[in-house]
Amino acid sequence: MRRPGGWWRRKSTPEKVETYTRWSFHFFGVMEIVAMGLSAFGRVDARLATALFLVVGVHATVLMLVASRTLDWELGLRAKPVRLLWTLAVLTAVIASAALGAAEGGSYGGDVAAAAGTAFGGVVTIGSGIIALGLRSRRHAIALVLGFSAGAAALSLLLDVPVPAALFTAGVVLVGGGFVAFACVFSVWLLNAVYELDQARETRTRLAVAEERLRFGRDLHDVMGRNLAVIALKSELAVQLSRRGRPEAVEQMIEVQRIAQESQREVRDVVRGYRETALEVELAGARGVLSAAGIVSEVTGETAGLPAEVQSALGWVVREATTNVLRHGNAEKCAVTVRISEGRVVLTVENDGVAETAEEEPSGGSGLAGLRERLSAVDGTLDAGRAGKGVFRLTARVPLPAAGSAVLEAAS
Repeated sequence: MRRPGGWWRRKSTPEKVETYTRWSFHFFGVMEIVAMGLSAFGRVDARLATALFLVVGVHATVLMLVASRTLDWELGLRAKPVRLLWTLAVLTAVIASAALGAAEGGSYGGDVAAAAGTAFGGVVTIGSGIIALGLRSRRHAIALVLGFSAGAAALSLLLDVPVPAALFTAGVVLVGGGFVAFACVFSVWLLNAVYELDQARETRTRLAVAEERLRFGRDLHDVMGRNLAVIALKSELAVQLSRRGRPEAVEQMIEVQRIAQESQREVRDVVRGYRETALEVELAGARGVLSAAGIVSEVTGETAGLPAEVQSALGWVVREATTNVLRHGNAEKCAVTVRISEGRVVLTVENDGVAETAEEEPSGGSGLAGLRERLSAVDGTLDAGRAGKGVFRLTARVPLPAAGSAVLEAAS
């Protein structure tokens, strides 16, 4: 059974910001219904209050639909909702004009005028702000708000409203509509920035993995380049000696065979990570790769003096754990700790990027199974699983030879 709120925790950071932005726009519609529709009941006649509530409800519904569709357009998910934007613009102008006429016309009571004035202010400011979402040009957005403000002033003058009152009405529309428009446009800009930052982080992660592959390629080239050149030269020499009937050709081919076998061993060492000072090299490589991916890394502990087979096995653990941190989850921090305790070397890799719905231990790949096989060769063990909310911990334990464990523990 899923815990309440699990849908929110499963979202990535950009998706959370998008959800917050989307519902913030919808809140404008809810605010219209509550502040301008429901508030009319008890202040004016029930039939008039119902009519006002229905009108405001229709405007709020169209407004929320426009906000949602326009946000999708801003994110590149659908085409620009031109018809809906024009519908909202016309509806806003008609309702605002009727409300202003009722508020300033003088033919209704004070309560009706107050309710109509509230409806006018809310509809025109929120409506113009949401419409500004469909305008990517700042000049067009400013012109939109100025247009609604000028229209409010002109309509007020047509209703024989005094000039100071008409200017005040225009100022209210200008300030209110400008604020809502700025808030909406800024929210969309911020959401786009969050998505771009997330894409940049994914790009850095891919680049970090590519850099690791290049490092592996360089290591393989260093191992094989010289040996293959020597094999080619000695093979050519053996061919020439053989054509001349010289017995030294056999010796050259024996040497070629030896170099080929040595190359095979070195390639296996590179592929498996069994290289000299493997643990220290892998720790340094992990730190660089994690930093390149934007993950804060912390490496503590000493590796000097550890037996070569122990360093090799734990070096492979570091490589596999680092790869998992980059490929899975959304980690921001990763800590690697090496310590000696009770005659064993304990390597811990902990990160905060495990998904809430993830299993205790990934079962889709063979990475952890392969690590256990490699550690079993040195009588080591591996534990992996959650270590708290959103935290995944991998712990490898490898026993030390009895002769050196006491010395290493004393030194540590």
